[in-house]
Amino acid sequence: MELDFEVVSLPASDHPTEGETAPDFTRPLVNDEYWEDASLSAVTDEGPTLLVFHPMDGAFPTTYIWNEIDDRGFAEDVRVVGVSVSSPYEHKSLLKERADGAGLFSDPAADLATEYGIENPLDGMTGVTEHRPAAFLLDESRTVQYAWVAEEWPAFPEYDEIEAAIADLA
Repeated sequence: MELDFEVVSLPASDHPTEGETAPDFTRPLVNDEYWEDASLSAVTDEGPTLLVFHPMDGAFPTTYIWNEIDDRGFAEDVRVVGVSVSSPYEHKSLLKERADGAGLFSDPAADLATEYGIENPLDGMTGVTEHRPAAFLLDESRTVQYAWVAEEWPAFPEYDEIEAAIADLA
Protein backbone atom coordinates (compact mmCIF):
# COMPACT_ATOMS: atom_id res chain seq x y z
CA MET A 1 0.00 0.00 0.00
CA GLU A 2 1.35 3.40 -0.95
CA LEU A 3 0.89 6.09 1.68
CA ASP A 4 0.22 9.75 0.90
CA PHE A 5 2.59 10.70 3.71
CA GLU A 6 5.96 9.69 5.05
CA VAL A 7 6.24 7.71 8.29
CA VAL A 8 8.81 9.47 10.46
CA SER A 9 10.63 8.08 13.50
CA LEU A 10 10.37 10.41 16.48
CA PRO A 11 13.17 10.99 18.98
CA ALA A 12 13.02 9.13 22.28
CA SER A 13 10.61 10.62 24.78
CA ASP A 14 11.02 11.17 28.51
CA HIS A 15 7.38 10.70 29.44
CA PRO A 16 5.81 9.60 32.74
CA THR A 17 5.71 5.81 33.04
CA GLU A 18 3.63 3.33 35.02
CA GLY A 19 3.90 3.94 38.76
CA GLU A 20 4.99 7.58 38.40
CA THR A 21 2.80 10.56 39.22
CA ALA A 22 1.64 12.51 36.18
CA PRO A 23 2.48 16.22 36.38
CA ASP A 24 -0.41 18.40 37.46
CA PHE A 25 -1.40 21.41 35.37
CA THR A 26 -4.15 23.96 34.95
CA ARG A 27 -5.49 24.87 31.51
CA PRO A 28 -8.83 25.77 29.94
CA LEU A 29 -10.97 22.61 29.97
CA VAL A 30 -13.65 22.63 27.29
CA ASN A 31 -16.86 20.59 27.44
CA ASP A 32 -19.89 20.65 25.17
CA GLU A 33 -21.34 23.70 26.95
CA TYR A 34 -18.51 25.98 28.12
CA TRP A 35 -14.88 26.11 29.20
CA GLU A 36 -13.10 27.13 32.36
CA ASP A 37 -9.68 26.75 33.89
CA ALA A 38 -9.34 23.37 35.56
CA SER A 39 -6.49 21.36 36.98
CA LEU A 40 -5.72 17.78 36.09
CA SER A 41 -5.78 16.94 39.80
CA ALA A 42 -9.37 18.23 40.05
CA VAL A 43 -10.31 15.96 37.15
CA THR A 44 -8.62 12.87 38.60
CA ASP A 45 -10.15 13.60 42.03
CA GLU A 46 -13.44 12.61 40.37
CA GLY A 47 -12.07 9.17 39.46
CA PRO A 48 -9.80 7.32 37.05
CA THR A 49 -8.96 9.40 33.99
CA LEU A 50 -7.70 8.64 30.50
CA LEU A 51 -5.49 11.57 29.47
CA VAL A 52 -5.10 11.62 25.68
CA PHE A 53 -2.61 13.93 23.95
CA HIS A 54 -3.25 14.46 20.25
CA PRO A 55 -2.29 16.71 17.35
CA MET A 56 -4.30 19.82 16.59
CA ASP A 57 -8.03 19.42 16.07
CA GLY A 58 -8.87 18.67 12.46
CA ALA A 59 -5.67 16.69 11.80
CA PHE A 60 -6.41 13.20 10.49
CA PRO A 61 -4.75 11.42 13.45
CA THR A 62 -6.97 13.35 15.87
CA THR A 63 -10.08 12.27 13.97
CA TYR A 64 -9.01 8.61 14.03
CA ILE A 65 -8.03 8.72 17.71
CA TRP A 66 -11.34 10.21 18.88
CA ASN A 67 -13.45 8.03 16.59
CA GLU A 68 -11.86 4.93 18.12
CA ILE A 69 -12.24 6.23 21.68
CA ASP A 70 -15.91 6.96 20.94
CA ASP A 71 -16.49 3.58 19.26
CA ARG A 72 -15.05 1.76 22.27
CA GLY A 73 -17.04 3.80 24.79
CA PHE A 74 -14.08 4.59 27.06
CA ALA A 75 -15.94 7.62 28.49
CA GLU A 76 -18.55 5.24 29.93
CA ASP A 77 -15.94 3.65 32.23
CA VAL A 78 -13.48 6.46 33.06
CA ARG A 79 -13.22 10.21 32.71
CA VAL A 80 -11.65 10.99 29.30
CA VAL A 81 -9.82 14.26 28.65
CA GLY A 82 -7.76 15.28 25.66
CA VAL A 83 -4.96 17.82 25.27
CA SER A 84 -3.84 19.62 22.13
CA VAL A 85 -2.54 22.96 20.90
CA SER A 86 -5.99 23.84 19.60
CA SER A 87 -7.95 26.74 21.06
CA PRO A 88 -11.16 26.34 23.08
CA TYR A 89 -13.09 27.47 19.99
CA GLU A 90 -11.60 24.67 17.90
CA HIS A 91 -12.23 22.20 20.72
CA LYS A 92 -15.94 23.16 20.73
CA SER A 93 -16.10 22.14 17.05
CA LEU A 94 -14.35 18.83 17.74
CA LEU A 95 -16.75 18.11 20.60
CA LYS A 96 -19.74 18.69 18.31
CA GLU A 97 -18.43 16.02 15.90
CA ARG A 98 -16.82 13.44 18.23
CA ALA A 99 -15.23 12.94 21.67
CA ASP A 100 -18.58 12.03 23.27
CA GLY A 101 -18.48 12.59 27.01
CA ALA A 102 -14.91 13.93 26.92
CA GLY A 103 -13.38 17.23 27.91
CA LEU A 104 -10.53 18.86 26.03
CA PHE A 105 -7.70 20.88 27.58
CA SER A 106 -6.33 23.71 25.45
CA ASP A 107 -2.51 24.03 25.47
CA PRO A 108 -1.69 26.40 22.56
CA ALA A 109 1.97 26.90 23.50
CA ALA A 110 2.48 23.10 23.84
CA ASP A 111 4.00 23.63 27.27
CA LEU A 112 2.48 20.33 28.43
CA ALA A 113 4.18 18.52 25.55
CA THR A 114 7.48 19.63 27.05
CA GLU A 115 6.40 18.91 30.63
CA TYR A 116 5.27 15.39 29.68
CA GLY A 117 8.28 14.78 27.39
CA ILE A 118 6.11 14.22 24.31
CA GLU A 119 7.10 17.08 22.04
CA ASN A 120 6.63 16.77 18.30
CA PRO A 121 8.57 19.61 16.64
CA LEU A 122 6.96 20.10 13.24
CA ASP A 123 9.30 19.69 10.27
CA GLY A 124 10.21 22.90 8.53
CA MET A 125 8.56 25.13 11.13
CA THR A 126 11.15 26.57 13.47
CA GLY A 127 9.80 26.93 16.97
CA VAL A 128 6.48 25.19 16.23
CA THR A 129 5.74 22.17 18.39
CA GLU A 130 2.65 20.11 19.05
CA HIS A 131 1.86 17.07 21.17
CA ARG A 132 2.72 13.66 19.79
CA PRO A 133 -0.08 11.13 20.25
CA ALA A 134 0.03 9.72 23.78
CA ALA A 135 -2.33 8.12 26.28
CA PHE A 136 -1.99 7.92 30.06
CA LEU A 137 -4.47 6.12 32.29
CA LEU A 138 -4.38 7.78 35.70
CA ASP A 139 -5.90 6.79 39.02
CA GLU A 140 -7.38 9.28 41.52
CA SER A 141 -3.91 10.26 42.78
CA ARG A 142 -2.61 10.87 39.21
CA THR A 143 -0.49 7.71 39.38
CA VAL A 144 0.09 6.40 35.88
CA GLN A 145 -1.50 2.96 35.52
CA TYR A 146 -0.84 2.71 31.77
CA ALA A 147 1.26 4.78 29.37
CA TRP A 148 1.63 4.77 25.60
CA VAL A 149 3.54 7.37 23.56
CA ALA A 150 3.99 7.42 19.78
CA GLU A 151 7.48 6.50 18.61
CA GLU A 152 6.78 7.43 14.99
CA TRP A 153 4.56 9.77 13.05
CA PRO A 154 1.80 8.96 12.48
CA ALA A 155 1.03 6.34 15.12
CA PHE A 156 -2.08 5.48 17.07
CA PRO A 157 -2.63 4.31 20.65
CA GLU A 158 -2.86 0.62 21.48
CA TYR A 159 -6.61 0.71 22.07
CA ASP A 160 -6.88 -2.96 23.15
CA GLU A 161 -4.20 -2.33 25.78
CA ILE A 162 -6.00 0.79 26.99
CA GLU A 163 -9.25 -1.15 27.20
CA ALA A 164 -7.56 -3.88 29.26
CA ALA A 165 -5.95 -1.32 31.57
CA ILE A 166 -9.31 0.38 32.12
CA ALA A 167 -10.87 -3.01 32.97
CA ASP A 168 -8.03 -3.73 35.43
CA LEU A 169 -8.54 -0.35 37.13
CA ALA A 170 -12.29 -0.75 37.53
